[in-house]
Amino acid sequence: MYDYLIVGSGLFGAVFAYEAKKAGKSVLVLERRNHVGGNIYCEEKDGINVHKYGAHIFHTSYKDVWEYVNQFVEFNNYVNSPVANYKGELYNLPFNMNTFAKLWGIVTPAEAAAKIAEQRTAIKGEPHNLEEQAISLVGTDIYTKLIKGYTEKQWGRSCTELPAFIIKRLPVRYTFDNNYFNDRYQGIPVGGYNKLIDALLDGIEVRTGVDYNESRPEYEGMARKVVYTGPVDAYFAYKLGQLEYRGLRFKTERLEKVNHQGVAVMNYTEREIPYTRVIEHKHFEFGTQPVTYITKEYPADWQPGEEAYYPVNNERNQKLYQQYAELAAKEENVIFGGRLAEYKYYDMDDVIKSALECAGRELQ
Repeated sequence: MYDYLIVGSGLFGAVFAYEAKKAGKSVLVLERRNHVGGNIYCEEKDGINVHKYGAHIFHTSYKDVWEYVNQFVEFNNYVNSPVANYKGELYNLPFNMNTFAKLWGIVTPAEAAAKIAEQRTAIKGEPHNLEEQAISLVGTDIYTKLIKGYTEKQWGRSCTELPAFIIKRLPVRYTFDNNYFNDRYQGIPVGGYNKLIDALLDGIEVRTGVDYNESRPEYEGMARKVVYTGPVDAYFAYKLGQLEYRGLRFKTERLEKVNHQGVAVMNYTEREIPYTRVIEHKHFEFGTQPVTYITKEYPADWQPGEEAYYPVNNERNQKLYQQYAELAAKEENVIFGGRLAEYKYYDMDDVIKSALECAGRELQ
């Protein structure tokens, strides 16, 4: 008999497990995959930590969360400065003075602001779709070269078919600053994310290769409470219907060269190239190995049974999720948390903060 049965060993489950154990509770963690860590899991290849499920860059403005993770692992000083590749032209991201100077040959912030203001007038009145919304925010040139193709690949449809609300704002900086995030703290765990997860789960019983929803009768009554971090619709056997996600497909290659693209993240923003970005993993940790590994990231239509990445937050899915959330609220002795259980895109720091707050309420 355990105090807590935790379904899923990603950040939410691992943080809650650590806090419960620290509070003197007995814990069992079940993980569907054959490894712990959820989507932040890394595979070590030739001394390079390959982010198996896509690039994960830790960034936060929560001082308490930063101090929390640093008690388990040291973080390096990696700063995310991606580059966009549009038909062989390279532009710095996020949109900043380096981007504008390359686009238009301008020199001053005032020139850049005037250029964007002039191009924004192409849209009159209220934007009716994502294309109009983006142009109304940043003008036609930035939209055409750096937003349109990438977004259409990401969502699998034309920008004119996507709702305007998907893009509420687009960061525009009138400084020569390529730091993608505005957060105060940023970095990658030295030695990879597995070190963080392994430290959180140290001394805790974990069973991998266990699908809780398929094996639930075996675990019924085994714990006082369940912390569930899997898909909320799967918990209820999809009885109201299935929630939708966008999927991802990864193609990882070993290259016999020291340096392939000179940056950890390069976005490919033209529609004709099928992948959205190429990750060169060694640059996350300033690697000097004689070989390199790159991963091409392909957005994909998601099918049930595949890994779920991005919730499709349209009206239909939000309405369906609310119905599942009402069912979840009625479940006795079950805590639902994390991006799949809450059908919500979470940054890593927000997952950790949510898990700590949940554990604080539960374990006080």
